[in-house]
Amino acid sequence: MRILFAASEALPYAKTGGLGDVLEGLPRALSAMGHDVAVVLPLYRGIGTRSVVLSSLTIPIGPRMHFPAIREGDPLRGVRYFFVDAGEFFDRNGLYGEFGGEFGDNPERFTLFSRAVIEIAKQVWQPDVMHCHDWQTALVPVLLRGVYGFDPSFARIPVVFTVHNMAYQGRYGQDVMWRIGLPGHLFHVNALEFWGDVDFLKGGLLFADYLTAVSRKYAEEIQTPEFGFGLDAVTRARSSRLVGILNGADYSTWNPENDRWIAAHYSAAGTTNKAICKQDLLRELRMPAENSERMVVGIVSRFVEQKGFDMIAHVAREFLDEDVAIVALGSGDHRYEAFFRMLADARPDRVGVRIGFDNVLAHKIQAGADLFLMPSRYEPCGLSQMYSMRYGTIPLVRATGGLDDTVEPFEPAAGRGTGFKFWDATGPALLDTLRWALTCYRNRPAWAKLMQNAMAQNFSWEVAAAKYLDVYERARAVRAG
Repeated sequence: MRILFAASEALPYAKTGGLGDVLEGLPRALSAMGHDVAVVLPLYRGIGTRSVVLSSLTIPIGPRMHFPAIREGDPLRGVRYFFVDAGEFFDRNGLYGEFGGEFGDNPERFTLFSRAVIEIAKQVWQPDVMHCHDWQTALVPVLLRGVYGFDPSFARIPVVFTVHNMAYQGRYGQDVMWRIGLPGHLFHVNALEFWGDVDFLKGGLLFADYLTAVSRKYAEEIQTPEFGFGLDAVTRARSSRLVGILNGADYSTWNPENDRWIAAHYSAAGTTNKAICKQDLLRELRMPAENSERMVVGIVSRFVEQKGFDMIAHVAREFLDEDVAIVALGSGDHRYEAFFRMLADARPDRVGVRIGFDNVLAHKIQAGADLFLMPSRYEPCGLSQMYSMRYGTIPLVRATGGLDDTVEPFEPAAGRGTGFKFWDATGPALLDTLRWALTCYRNRPAWAKLMQNAMAQNFSWEVAAAKYLDVYERARAVRAG
């Protein structure tokens, strides 16, 4: 099967979140299974390319014509990469914005990108299925069925559309219809119109042949008012074409047996060296060595309300009254950055914090911590809890989205389970679960069993890729009539 991916980011070229990981892992897994796979990305600043495939496309964006080139990069693990070269739109410091705000012309930028994806599918690399991701490519199915519907080249090519986070919808004022040059019939309640605005994500949900969400639980949650962000009626209406598929984990990078960033390697067969990694982590954050005898709680995250940091703030004093130490890495909302700095200033003996992103430290936290904390208010999939289990670093999560799908509560008497979960999105519920985890931690045989259970989990991309192939076949059957 020939599968064309379209997305606004993909490792190793561009990443701001989990989307970049998915667009590395899934295409590679499908290629390894023998399929022809290509990925289309914007040519952001700093990306090197190999050759020009098309010197110029003619693409209308509102009242102006644009002439992007299509370039090709070197294949990586059998996957081809095409880039839309439109310097006026993509040769910038940020992917979506800078200085904490979005670029004002993001609708134009990603409309041009979506139109270019369609032209690549027609002129350069014709696929059997197109797989689009999030609002930045939601116009691909809208354009295919609402503008290019006359073109026989696309009559039998289905579009699968994946929602990674319903909170980000690409919602703009009605004037965007004129700015990006879409016909008026698409500004309709059964198309892009949403309470008088234009909603890109809504268009993708309505016009794609099949929809996927990045976990089974999240596919259910986005059909509810709490997690649908206003579009729950749309997802419920399309529930027969909506499938939840858990993202995979890249164990070639996140594996304590061969991780190049950690102080010592270890495996489920022998976890002794994890203690060396714990000592190294404490040294890295200049924390007292005596913390090696405590439960070290690790956090690697964006510091935003979605991630549940208000719950931690609510019980921070009681949290640190327990026999624990905290190591945290991340950046985001200034109030949460300030909170973690304040915590580290108040308790430097127990708290180590680094604001920003540090890939090496992220690996050291996964290997050196005992518990990995993810108290998210919502979490479509989550990857960090999958990585932490492979490192024998036990996840403590709120039961939502992919966190609920991947973590099984530990039952010491039965020897079952892989972590700890709480349901109520409150500080006290989090604190109670931490105390239960501490009780288990002090029972060394039980904790050793818990580590073995966690490290035995397999969330590899091969499992997810097989499920996506099934969705692709279903979408092709729909398009074939």
